[in-house]
Amino acid sequence: MDEIWRMNASDIAAAVRNRDLSAIEVTESHLSRMAEVNPSVNAVVDEFPEEALRSARQVDAAIARGDNPGILSGVPFTIKVNVDQRGHATTNGLSLQKDLVAQQDSPVVSNIRKAGGIIVGRTNTPAFSLRWFTNNRLHGKTLNPRNKEITPGGSSGGAAAAVAAGLCAVGHGTDIAGSIRYPAYACGLHGIRPTIGRVPAYNASAADRFIGPQIMAVSGPISRSIPDLELALTAMAAPDPRDPWYVPAPFGKRDFERKIALTVAPDGMPVSEEVHSALSHAAEILGSGGWAVEEVDCPPMRLAAEINACLWMAEMQFGARELIEREGDPDAQFVFAQMSKDIGAVGFDDLMRALQTRASLVREWELFLQDYPLVLCPVSGSLPFLQQADIASEDEFSRILEAQLVQRGVPAIGIPALSVAMGEVENRPVGVQLLGPRFREDILLAAGLDLENAIGTPTVAEPDW
Repeated sequence: MDEIWRMNASDIAAAVRNRDLSAIEVTESHLSRMAEVNPSVNAVVDEFPEEALRSARQVDAAIARGDNPGILSGVPFTIKVNVDQRGHATTNGLSLQKDLVAQQDSPVVSNIRKAGGIIVGRTNTPAFSLRWFTNNRLHGKTLNPRNKEITPGGSSGGAAAAVAAGLCAVGHGTDIAGSIRYPAYACGLHGIRPTIGRVPAYNASAADRFIGPQIMAVSGPISRSIPDLELALTAMAAPDPRDPWYVPAPFGKRDFERKIALTVAPDGMPVSEEVHSALSHAAEILGSGGWAVEEVDCPPMRLAAEINACLWMAEMQFGARELIEREGDPDAQFVFAQMSKDIGAVGFDDLMRALQTRASLVREWELFLQDYPLVLCPVSGSLPFLQQADIASEDEFSRILEAQLVQRGVPAIGIPALSVAMGEVENRPVGVQLLGPRFREDILLAAGLDLENAIGTPTVAEPDW
């Protein structure tokens, strides 16, 4: 009973529904684990145990009445501090927003609650959710529970560290350039970036975002098992009229051709020997499991990354430049300067051409995915980076930017992507990425489950410092 926090979400939900465990017992176990481990990793930066226990009592009361508690009955969740949760500050890692207390839940938080999930804390992100590393002046640095010398990823680094350390069963993350997929990769977990429009989004605490994030930024889950991803994503994807981009697309298992395009180095990106080996291993597992694997080039990824940078930086340069200066976070200032240098000043003509080119690129990818319903490719071209490596120098930032090519490109295309853990190399996690057609997360999850069944389910990490 003391180690309920080791259980996966699907097992917890079943045990609570069947009354083998109470939601109170599950929540208390995770809160105890949080009190023990979180000071070492700094993943959860807003704790509210009494609020979590009240939610657990409501789930237990619903079960006692014979009501349906929801598919997440009693599952401990964390929420990233860049989305609204009623009564809590939507800091996004900023001192400027430490008192920006949300008056209502965002759709994803509301959906988790309605499904019976128990929110046990809010997780760290870099300032402005701008990096693949998690550190800011307000909340401090998050450490990777599997190896404190390497990044836990970003921007959902707190979410991934919390899941890896057993502080929750599922972590909510957001992704506009790999911010779900890379933290999952760096912490030895699974994470899915759903199709744009799959999970409703809205923050009432701020003005609506500009066009780039509207068509690229998504929320999704990070977990220690593929079935948990499916369970959490199903709950997160419930309809909400506050999001005009929401699409009520069917979600579930449907027929598809078990055919995979293996692209080891999209657009010639540098790929380390360890990552190449993980891709070959994944291709071998899937091939022996009945998938037809063919090594081919995928459609343009570098162009997609350039479109992503243009659309995202158009918002940052127009709406956030002054905030970045006012916040004074040196890491964010350095990264913003390098990203601006890489893309240059984004004008009206640049934005219009990017949107026009995006339509052609999405079409090219959708046609390709008709022939190959699954693409197997890198999450990153390198093993997880050392802490704070991106601000070490301009050259190091450029190297990291190139290694993250696929993470940057996918959001501009709008397709779903799954990061799957594939074990460790030299005390650093490694994994692979799966891409599929829009609203066909079921294909990604099916292949991900085949890989998990062969490799094994990621376990909870024990920080040794």
